[in-house]
Parts: sequence; structure tokens; C-alpha cells
Amino acid sequence: MAGQNLNQTFSYHLQIANFDIPTPVSYPVFTIGLLLSLFSVFCNLTIMLLLITQRTLHKPMFYILFSLPINDLIGATAFFPQLLVSILAQNRSISYPACYLQALLVHLYGAGSLTILTGMAYDRYIAICCPLRYNSIMSSSNLMKILVFMWLWVITLIVVLLALVTRFKICRTTIVDIYCNNPSLVRLICDDTRINNYYGLLITAVFQGVSLIVVIFTYIQILLTCVMNKSPDARSKAIQTCGVSPSPCIFCC
Repeated sequence: MAGQNLNQTFSYHLQIANFDIPTPVSYPVFTIGLLLSLFSVFCNLTIMLLLITQRTLHKPMFYILFSLPINDLIGATAFFPQLLVSILAQNRSISYPACYLQALLVHLYGAGSLTILTGMAYDRYIAICCPLRYNSIMSSSNLMKILVFMWLWVITLIVVLLALVTRFKICRTTIVDIYCNNPSLVRLICDDTRINNYYGLLITAVFQGVSLIVVIFTYIQILLTCVMNKSPDARSKAIQTCGVSPSPCIFCC
């Protein structure tokens, strides 16, 4: 019975909220969107190629950084194809499997961004606060374990999040958001979805809470190092790490 309900659910076509773009304007908007998507892909592939080919960048920080363009490509794949097709066709209809896939990619992108930035913050903390132990802590084997753990952590929690949705048969076909995500899929269900809601709140708190705690802790430790260390070079490095921008500052050392 559950399998039958799942097959029935995946046969639905859903309607996403319209952009209300006038027909004469749709082609210029489509062109701009296509150029932006191609530019995004080009920039991320260029960064990946640069990190691969430049041997001076073959360091732990940049191995973690390599995950960012991969994650950005996941985000671009989640948003742009369906968006461009709907603008060109003037049709915001989407099949349930395509909507489900978009929701999966959207949440992988969001959770991946927070997790990668957390990993980069940890790397900067070790580099500045424990410089003598950096090579042993961020060895190739440990770095590989960190990267594998980061992605398994993200994929497992997000797959479970969306797997919980497949337990139900939907009773609505209108997506209230401009793209598919877990909340919009849950709103299609008329049954009791409290478990889905609780789990969604839990992993939101986990991703955002853990990321925030780690970044705040590392910033405090780096700032303390900046204040207490008498070496001008160490101070300069710490200030560069924390002084460029609120979140991507961990890119800068």
C-alpha cells in the first residue's frame, strides 16, 4: 500500500507560484538568466581548475575551499534549469519527481555552505592558534576524514529530511514558494506531519547552531591570539582572517 501511494504521489504534476513576467519581457529575462547561469558555471569551474593545477594551492585550506565551487554548482543546478525552462515556456508546472530533486539539491546547497564554512573556520583556528601542530592535525589522512565526514553529514541529514516526505500521499498540487523545498512539499500533505516539522527544525538548529558556535569560537580564539601575540606577522595574519567580512573572512589567510 505504501509503495502504491508513493507511485501515485510521484505521478502528480505541481504548480509553482508564478513570477508574473509579461510575455514581451520573458525572452530578455530568459537571456539574462541563461547568461548568469553560464557565468556561474564558468566561474566555479575556473576556480576548481585553478585549485587543481596550481601546486602552490595544494594545502589543507584550499582542499576544503575546493568544496565551495562544487557546492555552488549544486545550487546553480537546483535553481537555474527549472527557472529558465519555466520562463521560456511561460509554464510553472513541474512534475513531483523534478520538484523533489530540486528540493534535495536546494537543501544540500544550503547545508553544504554552512558546513564548508565551518570546516574552513576550523582550519584557520588551527593554523593561527596552533601553528606548530598544524601539519600533524591537518595531515592528508585527517583532512580526507574531515571532508568525507562533512559531505556524509550533509547528505545523510538532508536525505532523511526528504525521505520523511515520501511516507505520505499529497492532497494539494500548488507550491506556494517560487521553488521547491521541504516546507513547500510538506504543505502539500494533509496528514499529520509533526515528525517532519520537528526533524526539520532540529536539523536547521543543528546546521545553523553548530556553524555559528564553531565560527564564534574560532573568531574569539583568533582575536585573543591577535591581542596576546607580540609577533607583527601573527597579528597581521589574524587581523586579515577576521577583518575582511563577517562570514567569508575565513577565506583570507
